[in-house]
Amino acid sequence: MSACVPAGTTDSAHTERAHPPHSPPPPGRPRRFRIAGADLSAAIAVFLIALPLSLGIALATGAPLQAGLVAAAVGGLVAGRLGGSPLQVSGPAAGLTVVTADLIQQYGWRTTCAVTVLAGLAQLGLGCLRVARGALAVSPAIVHGMLAGIGVTIAVAQVHIMLGGEPQSSVPDNLRALPAQLAHLDPAALAVSVLALAVLLLWPRVPGRAGRLLRKVPTALVAVATATAAAAAAGLVLPLVDLPSWRSHALAGLPEGPVLGLVAAVLTTTLVCSVQSLLGAVAVDKLAAARPASRDVVRSDLDRELLGQGAANVVSGSLGGLPVAGVAVRSTANVHAGAVSRNSTMAHGALVVAAALLLVPLLELIPLAALAALVMAVGIQMVSLHHIRTVTRHREVMVYAVTTLGVVSFGVLEGVALGIAVAVGVALHRLTRTRITHREEDGVHLVHVRGQLTFLAVPRLSRALHHVPQGADVTVSLDGSFMDHAAYETLQDWQNTHTARGGTVEITGRRAGVRIAEPAVLTSDPAAETGAEAVDTGDCRCRPWTAWRNHQCDRPSSGPGTAPSPGTTTASDPAEAWTHPATTEPAPAAPDGTGTHAPARAGGTGGTGDMCGTGGTGGSQLVRGLSTFQRRTAPLVRGELARLAREGQRPSQLFLTCADSRVVTSMITSSGPGDLFVVRNVGNLVPPPGTESRDDSVAAAIEYAVEVLAVRSITVCGHSGCGAMQALLDSRPAGSVATPLRRWLRHGGPSVERLRDAGAPAPRLTGRAPADDVERLCLTNVVQQLEHLRAHESVARALRDGALELHGLYFHVGEAQAYLLTEQGEDRVFDRVRDVDLAV
Repeated sequence: MSACVPAGTTDSAHTERAHPPHSPPPPGRPRRFRIAGADLSAAIAVFLIALPLSLGIALATGAPLQAGLVAAAVGGLVAGRLGGSPLQVSGPAAGLTVVTADLIQQYGWRTTCAVTVLAGLAQLGLGCLRVARGALAVSPAIVHGMLAGIGVTIAVAQVHIMLGGEPQSSVPDNLRALPAQLAHLDPAALAVSVLALAVLLLWPRVPGRAGRLLRKVPTALVAVATATAAAAAAGLVLPLVDLPSWRSHALAGLPEGPVLGLVAAVLTTTLVCSVQSLLGAVAVDKLAAARPASRDVVRSDLDRELLGQGAANVVSGSLGGLPVAGVAVRSTANVHAGAVSRNSTMAHGALVVAAALLLVPLLELIPLAALAALVMAVGIQMVSLHHIRTVTRHREVMVYAVTTLGVVSFGVLEGVALGIAVAVGVALHRLTRTRITHREEDGVHLVHVRGQLTFLAVPRLSRALHHVPQGADVTVSLDGSFMDHAAYETLQDWQNTHTARGGTVEITGRRAGVRIAEPAVLTSDPAAETGAEAVDTGDCRCRPWTAWRNHQCDRPSSGPGTAPSPGTTTASDPAEAWTHPATTEPAPAAPDGTGTHAPARAGGTGGTGDMCGTGGTGGSQLVRGLSTFQRRTAPLVRGELARLAREGQRPSQLFLTCADSRVVTSMITSSGPGDLFVVRNVGNLVPPPGTESRDDSVAAAIEYAVEVLAVRSITVCGHSGCGAMQALLDSRPAGSVATPLRRWLRHGGPSVERLRDAGAPAPRLTGRAPADDVERLCLTNVVQQLEHLRAHESVARALRDGALELHGLYFHVGEAQAYLLTEQGEDRVFDRVRDVDLAV
């Protein structure tokens, strides 16, 4: 199958069908083009903005003014129909003004049109290769710097037209000619320009209800119309828009000029058009997603968008139009006007065609100074303070500044090349900039490595480690995301030597899965050195994704060569700590399960802090677990727990579940301290009122949660493989002795009766049938316990007041899958909780 599919064959935004999607259309029904009202109103709004801007950009480039209208029409009709971004509006873009003006001055208009055609063909080729995503790899600092440089160039050039003169070919030339231009300025042109600028500045700021109504009219249209009307009323003699007959309109010709220069021109046009269009498509997706009814809009297909832009440039260049790209101003207006499909873009293109054919007498009344003021304002807006603040915050202001100055001083291609070179230099500087410090606190030597640990930092690492005395307790903190093989071996060799001489080493860091261990038990897999895979530590096999692995690790059988040496230490991977919604930053990861890293003692496990549940006594596991909490987790959660201690608990949910150790409530609900009020008992049972004899704890917890804590929801959670449910199904005689467990399980009797009642609809799972009777009883028990909950007076009162919700949940341990209870008429269905549910 060809990698290049005609863009018109897959309309991603066409969601309305006159027949089922997999059946042929019914015969005898001709397809009718329909346009939604929102699309029509958006098309009119975009047209009113595009008309003056297209003429202004054509004026700024020195091209025939009709070329701007041609590019606007082609951008709307061709790129709008074939492109992959339904709501992006394409046309002559201000970002191409400098490139096009330079081409026209060097090679003439017909050759410039040919360059546009060749650039379109290059875009088609890139679209067929499906490399559109690669264009997004360009640093935003370079893109914003390029646009800022182009904006400065445009603004400086338009100053001359606003003063009644002619712009020069470059920014330095325009600046040198500015004093002479000021000495011979045209007062009429300056007055019209100032009037247009004043309207552009003040129109969006008209206050009150009248301002809200007036702002619906595009500011650019109001500014140009006001300046035109004022010039006509005052009888000012000014250069006006001149639209020659379409019969004399120049089309593309064969390119003439140096081959290398033409190739560079094609590459520059292709680069600027493609990057601007693709970044614009991504921005339009974000704007559309922020609207209330964003589900109806399909996300952009960037490869198809590149194909659509290429086709538009081929057509525009062939018809004598300017280069086409996605335009931010028009696209933003299209989204804000409520457009829902590509029909708005296409209708705007049709309106431009009608205006170019029917409104020529009106367009020829517009003073060039008014268009120059409009384009100068657009150029100034391209120097975005928001972008400057963003690149400054990310420490890329140098890349931005060099790109901007390069575009202003030398040209677009040269400026972008300089920006890329500086960006690469900055990236290399960050890669090689590693800070290594050594200090001593309370008898423990702390070696802190900040940054990427590569071979370039090995001498400084060795120097810092050399300052650690023999036999000392050491903690090496790796605060980075990468460690190469040279640094790995250096750190490993030093650790082995230090521990052999009686010292202890603890290695911590944020890189998941990295371990430093004895050579006899290390793997040679390079992935282990970069954190991609856990490494056996000799006495405990742990996986890097199990944050609680210190409780249940699989210990390999002892054998020759597997016993760890005294002093061996491990640096297990960081376990992701929970992050409370109230915190502003995610809690830093903390290594788990490595204990205190003390030297091995006689009779111990031989490791220095492994928390394997298969070794040691229960008391030692408790002490090690508490020690790990105090050293690793407590510093991360102390601030949040201190806040809860001050403010008291305000949980939003009562979570009633089984005491089974495999059901971890905080894990399956992604919650932390203060979020859940948890009640656990054998079988997640809720004794109904009147039967709580000697079992008042559950009822007391329910009353406290509802009446005192004012929880907003109660969840009853059952789980697979429940031993209580298996005991309820056990048909063996109970015996003469009623043990506490048997007395408690009598509260599950109604669930068994409900299961065996043939007339009652049985709860079911979506996607499959219950595996066995135990699972059927688990589901039935959740439904039955919810009914017991409703019988409690406090719960019933809160339900009547609308202050409480009840939820049923079934957690399948083996699948790690949660099923939420939904009621569909008489049926009660446990439906899978999927990722899509999280967006609701």
